[in-house]
Amino acid sequence: MAVPKKRTSKMKRNSRKANWKRKGYHAAQKSLSLAKSMLKGKTTSFIYSIETETPEE
Repeated sequence: MAVPKKRTSKMKRNSRKANWKRKGYHAAQKSLSLAKSMLKGKTTSFIYSIETETPEE
């Protein structure tokens, strides 16, 4: 089983954690921006089909 040889410093630990959180923040911002553009109908980043359901009576 792998065991670390030395203790990781607080600075290194906090730096890694900050990078990890920043990555998540950017992913959340990107997905929110994409969702907003889809709602407005101004998407240019991908192609998708819009299917409207019409009630048949």
